[in-house]
Amino acid sequence: MGVVNVTPDSFSDGGRWFEPDDAVTQGLRLAAQGADLVDVGGESTRPGAQRPTEEEELRRVLPVVRDLAAAGVIVSIDTMRADVAARALDHGASMVNDVSGGQADPSMLRVVADAGVPVVLMHWRGHSAHMQESAEYGDVVDDVRRELLPRLDQAIEAGVSRDRIALDPGLGFAKTGDHNWTLLARLHEIVELGYPVLVAASRKAFLGRLLADPTTGEDRPPDGRDAATAVLSSLIALAGAWCVRVHEVPGSLDAVRLAARWGDEATGRAT
Repeated sequence: MGVVNVTPDSFSDGGRWFEPDDAVTQGLRLAAQGADLVDVGGESTRPGAQRPTEEEELRRVLPVVRDLAAAGVIVSIDTMRADVAARALDHGASMVNDVSGGQADPSMLRVVADAGVPVVLMHWRGHSAHMQESAEYGDVVDDVRRELLPRLDQAIEAGVSRDRIALDPGLGFAKTGDHNWTLLARLHEIVELGYPVLVAASRKAFLGRLLADPTTGEDRPPDGRDAATAVLSSLIALAGAWCVRVHEVPGSLDAVRLAARWGDEATGRAT
């Protein structure tokens, strides 16, 4: 899954794809490089981010979704608002990626069910402005698993087909770097819930801290984290994840192909 942030304030590339034409060009580039899905979002969810109005979110994403879908790109709409999701689906989006797991807008799951499209439900404990205040866990993996179960139940009760639900452990959302590393190391426990798992680790701050400059101590900037992201994509794939969400496609595409070949050899399926 390639990322197109139609925002002025996303942590990695805020402003680069804010104009619709630039965002469409980036989405087409990601698809041409091998992204199976292009995820279009108009709201930054970095820690501390403030929400745009619904009208502004619609203004940002609809022309991008429309033009990418018209060009044959499979588009996912990254939104927590049911009306934005519905309008994006009308403009050609094929999937909804809701980082609130259906909690931010009580109408979201009904929109998804009525449209019959796949949905990604992420582990979430509140909006970005205050989410890090909730980054307290007993065992983070057990807690994330336990808190995802009601999201699954609500989606199914709303009429969403089980085979159209994917899960996301929500790296960085109400989680510290240590929480992220623990979730990644035990990702198989999320996969064992029996649903496709999406992981969005690309360029995140915990990678920047790990790769900090040994002399100055400054975190590696976001655009210097792509090689590490690709390595992590391979490990995530080996853990059984369905999809990785990334800002740059080529390295992670190579990584998941390598992981698939490695997995085939390990299970005796290689030819």
